[in-house]
Amino acid sequence: MATKIKTGVPAYWQKAKKHLQKNDAVMAELIRRYEEPPLRSKGRLFETLVRSIVGQQISAKAADAIWGRFVTAVGEVTPKNILRKRAPTLRKVGLSERKVEYIQGLAKAGGLIQNEPWQQLSDAEVKDKLIGLKGIGPWTVNMVLIFTLLRPDILPLGDIGVIRGIERQYAKGKRLTPGKIEKITGSWRPYRTVGVWYIWRSLDPEPVEY
Repeated sequence: MATKIKTGVPAYWQKAKKHLQKNDAVMAELIRRYEEPPLRSKGRLFETLVRSIVGQQISAKAADAIWGRFVTAVGEVTPKNILRKRAPTLRKVGLSERKVEYIQGLAKAGGLIQNEPWQQLSDAEVKDKLIGLKGIGPWTVNMVLIFTLLRPDILPLGDIGVIRGIERQYAKGKRLTPGKIEKITGSWRPYRTVGVWYIWRSLDPEPVEY
């Protein structure tokens, strides 16, 4: 039986901010400038998966526009509502044929997705279960871990915004290897999720949502 996913701000948020401020001068300044709003979970894992697919390999601005049209077409983002819509209808909102296929596949697996005890699973167990779904890769799993399950120590190295933001803040825009980024963010542990949030905040005045 599925357990209810917690919503709202993570319980660790204030403790994490103090940790980052103490251990990283760059992060302390980012928190000062972009402190509000904090990360929040809506507790809607299925919706986060669908929104992540919409946002794959396109800009945040384009993803937001398509998502708005998608929600207008579908209504509440549930498996049942998605399956009521034909593929051409979903294509008209700006989705590629492949993304429509992925989203419809998720909707067909919606019962299984919604009945997993996600809150009780480890990060690795969540990844193992989600990676098996068509269209779900490591980046999408990380969005679920961050935005829905509020796991505290996620570093999404597949997110170009995070990479460019870290390069801007710590290397004056110079390209960095994943290993170098891992090293830079080492002082954020065990709260890399919170560091990532403030990197995103430094890039866009509108808070990231998934």
